[in-house]
Amino acid sequence: MSDTPAPVPLDIRLTGPVIVALAAMVAVSQWGGPIWADTAAALLLPVLIAIVAPRVRRGRLIFVAVALVLSGTALLTLPEGGTVLRDALARGAFIAAFFAALTSLRHAADGSPAIRTCGMYLAHQPPGRRYIALSMGGQMFALLLNYGSIALLGSLATAAAREEPDEEIRRHRMRRMLLAIQRGFGSMLPWSPLAFAVAIMSSLIPGVSWGRTLPYALVSSVLLVGIGWALDSIFKPRLARPAPRHGPQEGETWRALLPLGGLLVLLMSLALGLHEATGLRITAILLVLVPLIATLWFALQGPEGGRFGHGARRLGQYVQHDLPRYRDELLLLSMAAFIGSIGAVLLTPVIDRTGFDLHVLPGWAVLVAVVWLMPLTGQLGMNPILSATLIYPFVPDPSVLGVTPTAVFIAFTGGWALSGSNSPFAATTLLLGNFAGISAFRVGWQWNGVYTLCCGVALSLWVAAMAAWGLG
Repeated sequence: MSDTPAPVPLDIRLTGPVIVALAAMVAVSQWGGPIWADTAAALLLPVLIAIVAPRVRRGRLIFVAVALVLSGTALLTLPEGGTVLRDALARGAFIAAFFAALTSLRHAADGSPAIRTCGMYLAHQPPGRRYIALSMGGQMFALLLNYGSIALLGSLATAAAREEPDEEIRRHRMRRMLLAIQRGFGSMLPWSPLAFAVAIMSSLIPGVSWGRTLPYALVSSVLLVGIGWALDSIFKPRLARPAPRHGPQEGETWRALLPLGGLLVLLMSLALGLHEATGLRITAILLVLVPLIATLWFALQGPEGGRFGHGARRLGQYVQHDLPRYRDELLLLSMAAFIGSIGAVLLTPVIDRTGFDLHVLPGWAVLVAVVWLMPLTGQLGMNPILSATLIYPFVPDPSVLGVTPTAVFIAFTGGWALSGSNSPFAATTLLLGNFAGISAFRVGWQWNGVYTLCCGVALSLWVAAMAAWGLG
């Protein structure tokens, strides 16, 4: 028998390079390059979808079918159908490029022992500090790993919980740790420039600047973390017998947080500095900055004297082998942005004929409605990207509502965070259900039901206050 490995199929070999080419065109366009770069990115998206579609799960192909129907409808019924289609493709290409940039950092972090040590330190905190440590630490990990933070911290948390021999204590400990991780991830969504919520809403809402929204988004984050911590403390389970006290294991100290903290300070400082110096959108800067940091991190993980070669090999492996494995996610996210963009244009005349008009509502009421519409559409199985791109065109201009663009941004990103914690179709609830061995519906409705309602009320009051006082 021959030991020669089977040749890699052509479509898999093409996936990585096509994604890189698409991301390069998006970056050139976002940095103020020629108009042809934006057009090239838009044209590359259908090429990418055609390459990955035969190998994705069948359920994902529904998105492709819907996209094709909407495209045909737009071309046949809209006088500016070609422009609408091009803009929708450009938005989908941006999402694919942004996702590829984020995953490069995730794969660099996967090869770092220091990151895993940091996660173990958080998972082994004593009960009094565990929730807040995992919740705040979950934000830090989510900045680097996105959904991978839940996979990494979730696996460490369940492993730590299984060390407890008492079944009752083990069950409660696992539930509380997993919820802290998920809610920490959700509390990152309103403010992190690496979150899709910030990336999408920054591109949709004219006049929004990440630096300007940051202080108000951090208030949303504090509300989400604080309410989660309060509910965890108030509804602490009553055990049949006292739980033994545990803390960090031997050799685990707060210094385990330094590598992760240092990397985040470097990333955020460079991003904010370039944002202020160039005036570019923060997402445009991250499209270039994140892959550069990931490439440097790849190199630093190599042996001394051979780091350049190691970095080049890891980068090549990421493009050729790692990126193609995300074909399902790339198709889902890019098609959600495409469908939402083109669907909103097609729905506008339909909504107009019904007489439905948000202009008659006061500004604060529209913002509160947005906060609740996002998680409600999540209950219908809609991806937050799809929900946001569909809902936003029907929201009147901030000047008409008498609110600031920042207030609209805060309403959408806050609702996005709620959708991620409560929707039984969201990636976070699905991941938690897998770790806990329960259904995503139970995670979303039973575990997070009260949390979602409390956070929804708090965020509603926050955006209403922003509208009343003209904040932002």
